[in-house]
Amino acid sequence: MSEEILINVTPRETRVAVVENGMLQEVHIERASRRGWVGNIYKGRVQRVMPGMQAAFVDVGLERAAFLHASDIIKVPVADAPAETGPTPTPPISSLVHEGQDIIVQVVKDPIGTKGARVTTQLSIPSRYLVLLPYSKVLGVSARIEDEAERARLKALVGGLVGEDGPGLIVRTNAEGVGEQPLAEDVAYLQRAWSLLQGRSRQAKARTRIYEDLPLPLRALRDLMHEGVEKLRVDSRETHERMQDFAAQFLPELAERIEHYAGERPVFDLYGIDDEIQRALVQQVPLKSGGHLVIDQTEAMTTVDVNTGSFLGQRNLEETVYRTNLEAAQAVARQLRLRNLGGIIIIDFIDMDDVEHRRQVLRTLEKALSRDHARTTVYDFSPLGLVEMTRKRTTDSLARQVCEPCPSCGGRGMVKTAETVTYEIFREITRAVRQFDASEALVLASSQVVNRILEEESAAVAELEEFLRRSIRFQGDEGYDQEQFDVVLL
Repeated sequence: MSEEILINVTPRETRVAVVENGMLQEVHIERASRRGWVGNIYKGRVQRVMPGMQAAFVDVGLERAAFLHASDIIKVPVADAPAETGPTPTPPISSLVHEGQDIIVQVVKDPIGTKGARVTTQLSIPSRYLVLLPYSKVLGVSARIEDEAERARLKALVGGLVGEDGPGLIVRTNAEGVGEQPLAEDVAYLQRAWSLLQGRSRQAKARTRIYEDLPLPLRALRDLMHEGVEKLRVDSRETHERMQDFAAQFLPELAERIEHYAGERPVFDLYGIDDEIQRALVQQVPLKSGGHLVIDQTEAMTTVDVNTGSFLGQRNLEETVYRTNLEAAQAVARQLRLRNLGGIIIIDFIDMDDVEHRRQVLRTLEKALSRDHARTTVYDFSPLGLVEMTRKRTTDSLARQVCEPCPSCGGRGMVKTAETVTYEIFREITRAVRQFDASEALVLASSQVVNRILEEESAAVAELEEFLRRSIRFQGDEGYDQEQFDVVLL
């Protein structure tokens, strides 16, 4: 499988596209006015403690207070204290923090919708191959490294570098096959970063950021580049130079794959990325077989409905359904990555009677999701024939990053019919005339509504004028949406 990373840089926005076999799989967007906060560490101040929620709200200097749950609070280990064994119950939030207390927290989930950021005191600092857990003694290896011999080798290498009394470390997937020297450089980098962060935390005032994660191009280089990526192309010479410097320090083996794209056409035009992004904002996704997916994102969950559409198949109905579901399983996995959909996801595959067919569809979905950088969990078919799954969510979906609710329908996805608005206007005229003394009423509304009133409801208007003993005039205005209108008394 060929894989490329394309980076488009403009003065106020940076976009990263991950392309596999010529198809867009992931899009990451960072805007100067709205940089993500995940990974940033702040010196915050506890604003409010909520014992009933086992949580506290922490002011870290963002627009909304951050949410800190009791389970995300750890106590810094005390020297010579006995080690705890086994799971321990979460103590009451009021015994862990108090209002007005300064506390060091890290953002683990960006603000989404009306919710503030979620934070934790369990700090972690990532590097190319490792993640430092300064308040932990855990030495772990990514579950994506499945070879037991390699896991044991990495654990022994890293354990030897930090010693028994060293901080906690997680070995990342990128470390597979890496030798001792690069790991030692990562350990030294993380120790320097932690020392610097400690110094800043002592000097900083409350509501101050004391550590910021790398900008998107360097994060893409750190997190997305691996041996399977053939090229990384960036269309900004300045950003290319920064990435080369970063790679020379941390990723020397990958530096030669970083290219400056100087073509006349935009770098995203190489694979029609902008067109793919537009299609990723549409509710319906066509399948090659003739079927389609319908994806609905709500506050609580995302639902995916699979339909056969025009696909009739060559043999029988069961075979047609099976083939459509197999294709849909792969398409769903791609759409979840592309649209960055997270949280609870319900997939309504077309009903299948054959148990083996169900198993194969589920297997295909899990295999397609295995390339996803976000953690996913897939459950078996429910009694209703639905597949429930979760995908880790840390930032807004693609649609919520680049779109806003429709001003006409307020995000409902529907508008009232012209007939409904007509009768609302009649009721408002009656209410206004009875309340205020006027000889005439002027109605300003959209042209569609006014045309309907004058053509189809002329008799009703005459009856209303006779009933109210007032003259009513209607005026269409292109500036009004279908649901908008004003009744002016003259």
